[in-house]
Amino acid sequence: MDIVKHPESRQLARTVKASAYVFEDQNSKRLMSYIAQIAPSEASVLIIGETGTGKELVARQIHQHSHRSKKPFIAVNCGALSDTLAETELFGHEKGAFTGAINNQIGWFEAAEGGTIFLDEIGDLSPNIQVKLLRILQENEVVRVGSRQTKKIDVRVIAATNIRLEEAVYAGNFREDLYFRLKVASLSILPLRLRTDDILPLAQHFIDDYSQSLKRPSPRLSAEAQQLLIDYHWPGNIRELENAIHHALLICKTGVIQSYDFQLSGFKHKLLSNDYDLSIYQGDNGHSLKQILLRWFEQGVDDLDERLEAEITEAAYEYCHKNQLHTAKLLGVSRNIIRARLIKHGFLEPNVRA
Repeated sequence: MDIVKHPESRQLARTVKASAYVFEDQNSKRLMSYIAQIAPSEASVLIIGETGTGKELVARQIHQHSHRSKKPFIAVNCGALSDTLAETELFGHEKGAFTGAINNQIGWFEAAEGGTIFLDEIGDLSPNIQVKLLRILQENEVVRVGSRQTKKIDVRVIAATNIRLEEAVYAGNFREDLYFRLKVASLSILPLRLRTDDILPLAQHFIDDYSQSLKRPSPRLSAEAQQLLIDYHWPGNIRELENAIHHALLICKTGVIQSYDFQLSGFKHKLLSNDYDLSIYQGDNGHSLKQILLRWFEQGVDDLDERLEAEITEAAYEYCHKNQLHTAKLLGVSRNIIRARLIKHGFLEPNVRA
């Protein structure tokens, strides 16, 4: 007899709130329009966005607007799976396949039969699991650990990542064929700082939600508190906003939430807020970074994003005395990403390690 997994009781298939369904910003409304277009299809979807932007909630939105909505939605955090654990969790195992395998057990793909499987942090999967995932996408079948029998499945795959997978492909850490299989349809979720019209509606959503949990009337936001929420950079995106509102409600003693009721990372706000003065960075010729960018805009520089990436990568690499690990820490990305950028922009030979 097969043992069926129960996703609602497993940490890997976590449940989430409907917070990301609060979309008021024009950018968010365009995203929802695109979701409505791709949801009814059978296409695999790749969702790209920073941590905390609501990638799983968008995946659920796609599922709920498809003909699979009555079937399971299984969410799996690939970043929490070791290579050995990933294989048995995703594909299942047969009795006796390894020590402790006392029963047959289906994997998450079989548990999602007829529905949707959401693979979060897809870039963390090992090359071995990537190969097996590619086969599933190509053949629509799985092989349990310890078995030689294939089993046909009917599952739609939605994957998500907070890294640039094309760079991982370039660095040899992610299969190019799998990347294109996953990216039949793709969408990017903007960080909260770039969709400011969502901030106050989301804040009100969380105020109402947590006030109900605390069995108390919903307080209102003071004008100063509203302005703080709009101006703050939100490096943790929606998740950070939710936590900030929760904290403010716990300590607010009146019917009005003040700006000092929030517990925000002040140094990040100062460094990254929209009113941060770029002119403090002065080049050798006395021009500010802002002036240089404006001049490039006027000149119509081609591939501006690539040029900026190359300039920043080279400067950081030189500053860190050509140490890849230190460069990665300085820029807040992984060493693999730094290596891929160095190779792409010609600052490092592909076979050189540093």
